[in-house]
Amino acid sequence: MFLNVHSYYSLRYGTISIETLIEKAKVLGLKKLAITDINNTTAIPDFVKAAKEAQIIPIAGVDVRNKNHFLYIILARNNNGLSQINAFLSQYQLQHKKYPKQPGNLEDVFIIYSLKNYPGRKLRENEFIGVRPREIHQLFTSAAKKQLEQMVVLHSISFQDKAHYFLHQHLRAIDHNILFSRLKAEDLGHASDLFIPPQELYATFEQYQQLLVNTERIYSLCSIDFDFKSIKNKAHFTGSKIDDRILLEKLSRDGFKYRYPQSDPAMIKRLNHELKIIHQLGFSAYFLITWDVIRYSMSRGFYHVGRGSGANSLVAYCLRITDVDPIELDLYFERFLNPKRSSPPDFDIDYSWKERDEVIDYIFKRYGREHTALLGTINTFKDKSIYRELAKVYGLPKEEIDRLVKYPEHELNQNHIIGKIQDLANMMRGFPNMRSIHAGGILISEEPIYHYAALDMPPKGFPTVQWDMYVAEKLGFEKLDILSQRGIGHIKEAADIILQNKGIAVDVHAIQEFKKDKAIKETLKSGETIGCFYVESPAMRQLLKKLKCSDYLSLVAASSIIRPGVARSGMMREYIQRFHHPNSFKYLHPIMEQQLKETYGVMVYQEDVLKVCHHFAGLDLADSDVLRRAMSGKYRSKKEFQKIVEKFFSNCKTKGYSDKLSQEVWRQIESFAGYSFSKAHSASYAVESYQSLFLKTYYPLEFITAVINNFGGYYHSWLYFNEARILGAQLQLPCVNHSHYKSRLIDKTLYIGFIHVQHLEKKVSFQIQQERNTNGNFYDMTDFTDRIAVGLEQLILLIKIGAFRFLNKPKSELLWEAHMLLHKHQPQIQQAKLFKTKTTHYQLPKFVHQHIEDAYDEIELIGFPVTLSFFDLLQSKYRSPVKGKELIFKLGQKIKILGQLVTIKYVKTVRKEYMNFGTFLDDSGHFFDTVHFPSSLKRYPFRGDGIYLILGKVVEEFGYASLEVEKMAKMPLKADPRAE
Repeated sequence: MFLNVHSYYSLRYGTISIETLIEKAKVLGLKKLAITDINNTTAIPDFVKAAKEAQIIPIAGVDVRNKNHFLYIILARNNNGLSQINAFLSQYQLQHKKYPKQPGNLEDVFIIYSLKNYPGRKLRENEFIGVRPREIHQLFTSAAKKQLEQMVVLHSISFQDKAHYFLHQHLRAIDHNILFSRLKAEDLGHASDLFIPPQELYATFEQYQQLLVNTERIYSLCSIDFDFKSIKNKAHFTGSKIDDRILLEKLSRDGFKYRYPQSDPAMIKRLNHELKIIHQLGFSAYFLITWDVIRYSMSRGFYHVGRGSGANSLVAYCLRITDVDPIELDLYFERFLNPKRSSPPDFDIDYSWKERDEVIDYIFKRYGREHTALLGTINTFKDKSIYRELAKVYGLPKEEIDRLVKYPEHELNQNHIIGKIQDLANMMRGFPNMRSIHAGGILISEEPIYHYAALDMPPKGFPTVQWDMYVAEKLGFEKLDILSQRGIGHIKEAADIILQNKGIAVDVHAIQEFKKDKAIKETLKSGETIGCFYVESPAMRQLLKKLKCSDYLSLVAASSIIRPGVARSGMMREYIQRFHHPNSFKYLHPIMEQQLKETYGVMVYQEDVLKVCHHFAGLDLADSDVLRRAMSGKYRSKKEFQKIVEKFFSNCKTKGYSDKLSQEVWRQIESFAGYSFSKAHSASYAVESYQSLFLKTYYPLEFITAVINNFGGYYHSWLYFNEARILGAQLQLPCVNHSHYKSRLIDKTLYIGFIHVQHLEKKVSFQIQQERNTNGNFYDMTDFTDRIAVGLEQLILLIKIGAFRFLNKPKSELLWEAHMLLHKHQPQIQQAKLFKTKTTHYQLPKFVHQHIEDAYDEIELIGFPVTLSFFDLLQSKYRSPVKGKELIFKLGQKIKILGQLVTIKYVKTVRKEYMNFGTFLDDSGHFFDTVHFPSSLKRYPFRGDGIYLILGKVVEEFGYASLEVEKMAKMPLKADPRAE
């Protein structure tokens, strides 16, 4: 009887979860139930699954509105009707157009208008007028009463109760970005839009039996179902399963010969085993489609990194989807694909951020827009954002909002408004807030995508399904992840710079050679890895030095144990200890020794979690995988997760383990499973790290220039410019005769790019470069303003950053000249002159100029000084005799040292106190690290960026020295003379 039901996927409107809808329907004894969310079909797959499990027949539809204005409801008679609805919604969503007043002649659907806005024409057979219970008295006077045979009962359901209607009002205020007091009746649903017993509707419409009959008839003719078991991806690559199998086998065997010029029967046996499983489970087309994408991108000269669980596959390695050798690393294929795996596999393919969109565009064109879509995601109300949104609804000032968010227990937060906000926050936590786009998931469907989803058009510019990866998985889709990553960008750009500057075409894919290279091993072992993918953070550089990491396998392990949960649990320190002293510990249990001997009894990889759950606790592989995925945040069913946790402990008890042993194993599982990588994933990262290490070892200046130009590292740009200096570059400020938009390396001179100059327009930067390439260098400022369409403000920026220093004139004189040339003139390019006019020179007084002025100009415009250092700007002349590199020789001693702050890591202790880990540069530009315990931090806190004088004791762990800080003070800089 309920034709208009909203879940909380009617974003910022409905308040009922799918689970609650089904529970309410069961309580009321409903045999059928419709769902008609506003302008989307996001919830339908989840709704159908839940309804079927509750033995309720699901009906699918949509409530179509233009903002607050209700237009009509469309109900699907069957799956084809749902396709029609999805296609209709997509037509308008993709073009960001308003919905029409009438939806047109759609097949296999019923269309229900309201009593206020039905068409002024004879209704079609599948069109009806909905009458709400509160509108029944209007039937006596409405012209529509002549069409009773095409009227239905229309009772909307949007909320559970009055409390949730109150929440609905706040959601509407958030949606409209207005104060609660500014809400209007048209912004809101009706307070009566609640679940009511069907008998009430029968009683209300007792005198209008025709409406009841019509409603029951529509209900009886509508139903929807999905096959949640079959694979929904494109079924064939070639046209048939047999041909797919033949092609995949040929490509794999050809690739096997390329990867392994020498092989043994065991390797061939594994290849045949993988091919058999891939074919049996129906994934041949998936592998071939991925191969096709890689083939295209390689033909375009794009670099890629294949990672994730897909790197466990020998077939993937032979197809060049990945560069991780699964035989070398003893990766087992079943982690990626096995008959018991509870979730479909997927490949993660990383491209440079510059090239990813072209690859996605190829996939859409190759497989057709009707069958291809990006994967969506649902952003929920969570954490601090809820309080901020609700506080704005009540008009709280920013300082009160900040206090509520940061210090919820503060005594000033104890009032009725804050109490109301906290109650509402608890109600709406986890509610869907907005639809967005997955980081890289792409679906390629056998059937048109409209069979399953309506499409949005987010800013990214590619059609995107309205539901997320969890729904995709339930429906039977395997997504292909095409991701962007700046690390690949700097590897490719470094290779391009090397070719351009040195004429050498480097092969960054010669990974096997890199692993054996002694110089690369030394770079890795020394932790001199600034700019190198995934191994440049302070924590990672420390770990490399503590492990004395000098080989690929150690780096693979380090890539996983650096993850947060591992360090927090204390197992990272334990791993290092066992790594150096493999005979100094006892395994928790003989099974742990059998399964984790390679990693000294420590769970380093996700596979280790699976092995322990399976072999130690007796969970089957499917349950083990659910457990792993739930802890990684990739599984939504809390009930299912809790069942498996209980099964874990129950099995342990049955096996006779002590509670203490079971609890300790579980503690370690918890600390690892949520953060650790799969071994294949870590290995993929390590491959990319080796590519960076090779480039930094042999082409350091080209490499660091590429890192600077890709803006994707762990640190701010100034740190990479400092690294360039350390590596031997002569750093130069932007120059109109040498600089490009991005930083440019000429021999050993690195010209800072115009992109780093704040407020300098991109078009001016490119125009300078293009004009210079066409007509040569600029010889004075008149020549520059004749050839470049530049305004006075832009010219002043160039003067202040020193871009005209080749003229050997003081900035003050250049500024006078700029005003003379461009005063009150609009920027325009003048026609090229056949003969250059002589520049008029004015006699100007001599200006006093200090180098410190230049330094402050540089700080203002590019964020750091170049002509001087920050240390040169200190008021104090004190310089520490101890440098960062010498700490290891001062163990146990108290020292004073000056350091420029680079980064701070914030950590909360067991006692809920904060401590910090600092990273600094000394006055020679080299790193040292500090530890700030809560007692010291309270008295001597960080006070923003700058240079600090630090007093502390030198300590050491596994051969790595750091400074335990006792006192710390931020050092004042000389006054800026420009302000005088």
